[in-house]
Amino acid sequence: MIQSKNTMTPNNPEIIYPCPFSKGYGVPVGQAWLLLKVYYIYRFIQSGSFFLLFYFRYGPSFLGSQDSNLYLSTSLAYLVLTIWLGFCIFLRWLGYSLLAQLLIFSDIITLTFLMHASGGIGSGLGILIAVSIAAGGLLIGGRCAVVLAAIASVCILSTELYSSYSRTEHQTNFTYTGMLGASYFAIALLSMIMARRSEQMLTLTGQQQQTIIQLEELNQYIIQHMQSGLVITDDKQAVIMANQAVLRLTHTDKQPANLSDFSRQLAEAFQRWLISPGQNVVMLHLTQDTEIQCRFMLMPTQKQLYYLTIIEDTAVHNQRLQQSKLASLGRLTASIAHEIRNPLGAISHAGQLLSESPQLKPQDQRLIKIIQTNSGRVNQIIEDILNLSRRTDSVRQKIEIFQWFSDYLDTFAIEYPEANSAFDMSAVEPNLSGFIDPSHLKQIMDNLCQNALRYGKPESGKIIIKTQHSDYGPCIEIIDNGDGISAKNLKQLFEPFFTTSPSGTGLGLYISKELAELNQAKLSYHLTETNHSCFRLCLQDANHSTIEI
Repeated sequence: MIQSKNTMTPNNPEIIYPCPFSKGYGVPVGQAWLLLKVYYIYRFIQSGSFFLLFYFRYGPSFLGSQDSNLYLSTSLAYLVLTIWLGFCIFLRWLGYSLLAQLLIFSDIITLTFLMHASGGIGSGLGILIAVSIAAGGLLIGGRCAVVLAAIASVCILSTELYSSYSRTEHQTNFTYTGMLGASYFAIALLSMIMARRSEQMLTLTGQQQQTIIQLEELNQYIIQHMQSGLVITDDKQAVIMANQAVLRLTHTDKQPANLSDFSRQLAEAFQRWLISPGQNVVMLHLTQDTEIQCRFMLMPTQKQLYYLTIIEDTAVHNQRLQQSKLASLGRLTASIAHEIRNPLGAISHAGQLLSESPQLKPQDQRLIKIIQTNSGRVNQIIEDILNLSRRTDSVRQKIEIFQWFSDYLDTFAIEYPEANSAFDMSAVEPNLSGFIDPSHLKQIMDNLCQNALRYGKPESGKIIIKTQHSDYGPCIEIIDNGDGISAKNLKQLFEPFFTTSPSGTGLGLYISKELAELNQAKLSYHLTETNHSCFRLCLQDANHSTIEI
């Protein structure tokens, strides 16, 4: 018996290599066992037919005509062995390679005995061995198919030689025996070629199927992790598919069955679009702090018409607008700064030289001080604008908020020693993480913390740094003891050059707002329940990874 093995490879763990003489020849496990079961059914019908036809005396008279006892014992053993192999195959008691070889070799041996008992080569039973050899080429394959053909040829030649030697009246037919043996080799080669062609087709099909599966998984990953929300519905607004961004933007816990379950406003906008397809873009205010843009489009397929709804957070559009705005502002301020700073430097320098004159009266000294103070203020405004215009695109990364603030306050206290006792971080949750450019976050916190020290009355109580998790993501709050901002000034709070302080430039909060939107964060102001001023910065949640497209 030829020993063979089943080999599992890392690249394809479901491949059987039944023939040890043909490296690389393999078939998928499922396909191999299916072929083996199909051949076994043929084998069971054949073995049962040989036994029953002879036992009940039906069928051709040549069956067992030469040696009835040998025929009966061989056909019975053939049927019993076939039944036992059936249990082994369907219950997989033995390995595939061993079972395939047992089937083919037992076929060749038993058919040879049955042919000998039925009159030898002239009975025509030898053609059934060709079927077994063809099956061996498909089931075992490789050079093993040629070995099977050689064994079968030796068996029928031995039978003919034995008959010729033992019975002198037997008419020898070595020519037919040789032709039958040659046909075995031809069938073996053809079946081997067909098996390899089939293997190549199965391998190619498997590779293509694996590629399709990988592409489908990749597409699903991209769709589920996009910043933009995607909803596919039918004409009855039934939701076919929705990605994670939709659930996040609409503050929904699980995928609803209908578009109206996301938002009634969204369903109404969709219905209006069906009536008037020209208006395919609409802005919706889901909550006080959430504004989304919805875009509708058709998705025609061969069998049914679907509709795609693209939902985007306005923060994405604001980020793109901010990048364009900063680029334009940079070009403008670069030219303005050069034209203003030169005469401003001359005025400031002349004022310094004039202040050193001993002949100036006190009134003149006061005027010179006004010149120097306002020159410095104008220079600071130019510096702030230039710093804003020099902003690069945000390089966002995940930051642990508690650890980041601990390090930040240590650094901030070096520049502002009074901050050591002014801030309280007791309300900071330890496990929140945000997604933002750390350098931009530092500039935003510098402006907010400096304003809290100047205008937040730290002498009346500590400035509270508090964090909490909102629907948008982790939020950082700076709560001071100031008088608050009036409703009149609140509308202009984040506008450039707006300030209520005579020494301020009015650009600090504006820059902070711009940097927040550049990082898809939200900076807002509100009063607490105890009427304390609170600036809130809401970041993107770093635990919800998104693909920026």
